[in-house]
Amino acid sequence: MVVLNKIYTRTGDDGTTGLATGERVEKWSLRVESYGAVDETNSAIGVARLHTASDPDLSAALGRIQNDLFDLGADLATPEREKPLGWTPLRIVEAQVTRLETEIDAMNAAIPALTSFILPGGSAAAAYLHVARTISRRAERLVAQLAATPGEIVSGPALAYANRLSDFLFVAARRCNDNGASDVLWVPGANR
Repeated sequence: MVVLNKIYTRTGDDGTTGLATGERVEKWSLRVESYGAVDETNSAIGVARLHTASDPDLSAALGRIQNDLFDLGADLATPEREKPLGWTPLRIVEAQVTRLETEIDAMNAAIPALTSFILPGGSAAAAYLHVARTISRRAERLVAQLAATPGEIVSGPALAYANRLSDFLFVAARRCNDNGASDVLWVPGANR
């Protein structure tokens, strides 16, 4: 259980922050940038959900994803180290990735195949989901960079979840555009 009875601690006034392991790192460290971008994605999804009330199934799926993103943030904030932690850290598991894939496939089954790239837009819900998608792509790039950094470990499921999330958000945006019927298509060279 998390208890936050004091919001400011002044411990970060020196430009560092504490990881879940208790170690202090710079606020601009790649690990902090990674889970910060995950948090940003979560906030963008929260804004998108304000526009999905007419689709309670999608809103519920987005709510589950928001909860998963806190799991992903906790996973990233708790680096694996040689010394045992003395407690079991929260980690993203393969079942969370599989659920995203299942939901992507179910949504995409009702949507015609793309014949062009699409421009972010259409309905408000779709536009906000595209914003969340682009933020999630940045988060994924940072998580992938962290995973490729010597001495840093990111689990396969955590990296896969970050990858799958932007796919989910893309398909969800198309769903919010009347299953693709209201997508705004890119016309290459249209304004030359």
